[in-house]
Amino acid sequence: MANNRRVERVAELIKREVSQMLLNGIKDDRVGTGMVSVTDVNVSGDLQHAKIYVSIYGTQEAKAETMAGLKSATGYVRSELGSRVRLRRTPEVMFVEDDSIERGTNVLSLLNRIRNERPVDDSVDDLQEDQEDQEEQ
Repeated sequence: MANNRRVERVAELIKREVSQMLLNGIKDDRVGTGMVSVTDVNVSGDLQHAKIYVSIYGTQEAKAETMAGLKSATGYVRSELGSRVRLRRTPEVMFVEDDSIERGTNVLSLLNRIRNERPVDDSVDDLQEDQEDQEEQ
């Protein structure tokens, strides 16, 4: 079992190498359908499994095609990792779609909409001024 520091280093190395493969290495046209970026990599404690979280920008159809292309390229990605990263055993690779960026964007847009729809209340400012006056006395 590897220590936490080594697991983190291996995860960062895998993240960097897979990002490079997404730019140059993977020739599957489906992967180029949506804009893909690696957001995170989780490596198991025994360094045998790696979950690669990818963020895909595009329509739902483009996301589905891109995920299908990535799943079909797992063998290639694993073999390339084996040649690029010096490990005793190359981890099994699994791609997982990460939609946290979209969820964050949705939450921010909801908060902005609430802020814009809420009426401006001058009484809040008056209350704050009254509290400051009372603290000074």
